[in-house]
Amino acid sequence: MNMNDVLRRYEPDLRQVEEHLGKCLHSEVPFIPQVVNHLITSGGKRFRPLMLLASADLCGYRGERRYPLSAVIEYIHTATLLHDDVVDGAQTRRGKPSANHVWGNAAVVLVGDFLYSRSFTLMTRDGDLAIIKLISETTNTMAEGEVFQLLKCGDVGITEEDYFTLIEKKTAVLIAAACAVGALTAGAAPARVEALRGFGHAMGLAFQLTDDTLDYVAAEKEFGKAIGMDIKEGKITLPLIRTLARCTAGERETIRGIVERKQATDEDIRTVFSLIGMYDGIPYALDRARTIIAEGKARLAPFEDGEAKASLLAMADFIAERTL
Repeated sequence: MNMNDVLRRYEPDLRQVEEHLGKCLHSEVPFIPQVVNHLITSGGKRFRPLMLLASADLCGYRGERRYPLSAVIEYIHTATLLHDDVVDGAQTRRGKPSANHVWGNAAVVLVGDFLYSRSFTLMTRDGDLAIIKLISETTNTMAEGEVFQLLKCGDVGITEEDYFTLIEKKTAVLIAAACAVGALTAGAAPARVEALRGFGHAMGLAFQLTDDTLDYVAAEKEFGKAIGMDIKEGKITLPLIRTLARCTAGERETIRGIVERKQATDEDIRTVFSLIGMYDGIPYALDRARTIIAEGKARLAPFEDGEAKASLLAMADFIAERTL
């Protein structure tokens, strides 16, 4: 099974998720859905809702609760993207002008806040206290991750431990929560909920690792945002952390000057890319991602074989293969 097979299997469910994303967004202020739809309808992968749907399926549940809860996960993800673009001063997102570039920072921050509050409204309607507790803790952790990233921006002293803490809080916890929520909707035993949470956590780490690596190697048309933006924004990710650990003192000072300015020129970016290539930063990061994916897949060993399990494994393979 590959990712296209997964999408075909869950196509009817994803249509229901899309319907809920639209109808649950209703507001007496029409500007709010206008801003949200600018991002939600611009080609997002719905990877997190897919994880929830397949996890619920694996635990034997294919009922209606999956759809509004999938919307919760996607709204939270969308809110973080809106806020991220404001913090980063982004110009593009998913291949088109970012919402903050179109409507300004203040409006976009407030719309992101609306999405968080609407997510909690939908959770209270569902009424499962375990899910409310999980998502509450998840959003709190994600907020910590955003602050931690801000503090580490431009810091060439960032360690691999710092980096993995950051991507765990920023990305992995929400994908882990999506898988756990799927299991909770099925009333799965705690061990199965934890196994799926662990799988999702590994997929989240690997997803962010490959995403960060794509910033150095992907074509802008395919990636949906300008290449080299992490360097321009002073974000130091694993390929560059590896390079900083292996390069000469002079090269390290060159990199420091570029990332601390946060206004890298095309020549600066070429310099950093060249050093990352020289010190094998990209293969190192991708090897780490592949190891994490293998560990995550192992968390599914206790589950029975079938199309739901094959779907989750195919999504794991998609993360590994989407890179270059």
